[in-house]
Amino acid sequence: SALPLLLLLVLLRAERPRGAELTFELPDSARQCFHEDVERGARFSLDYQVITGGHYDVDCYVEDPLGNTIYRETKKQYDSFTHQAEVKGVYQFCFSNEFSTFSHKTIYFDFQVGDEPPILPDMGNRVTALTQMESACVTIHEALKTVIDSQTHYRLREAQDRARAEDLNSRVSYWSVGETVALFVVSFSQVLLLKSFFTEKRAGPRALHS
Repeated sequence: SALPLLLLLVLLRAERPRGAELTFELPDSARQCFHEDVERGARFSLDYQVITGGHYDVDCYVEDPLGNTIYRETKKQYDSFTHQAEVKGVYQFCFSNEFSTFSHKTIYFDFQVGDEPPILPDMGNRVTALTQMESACVTIHEALKTVIDSQTHYRLREAQDRARAEDLNSRVSYWSVGETVALFVVSFSQVLLLKSFFTEKRAGPRALHS
């Protein structure tokens, strides 16, 4: 009974890289920027994906503290970028929807700074094999990371598919309403046309002969 509790405590103490994970709405003809302080030599990564809106594309760029553009992509649906900071300071990454005049976008991004520390404090300097409990901790930790990544992936796919289904449903509804109106107009026109064929023209007044 003590072993599962110990495993849980070790897993809870495991640190994750510093960063941010966010889903936000980007209006049309707009740009949204985020900032993160990064130490020199630290490795950071940016993963992003457009969930809803337009053609599911967005412009993205990353600038270092000196204003140099170290990453730039246009009209991407999703992408990943990894970089090792050469300068200490505030790095800026921006998403731009300025090329779109009417489509709002919903964007997800995950920005992580630094490498994940080992789950065990002296794991990198050990010369002996891991104990059974330590091996179990590492295995469970890796499995949990895989589960978290899978859940994030499926959550994004579900949100994207739901948005597409709702958009398709609205289009089908509007098309159905349009077809119904057109059907009534055509039917009414045909009734009037057939009625004009079978309506007898009234004869004009005849002159009386004496």
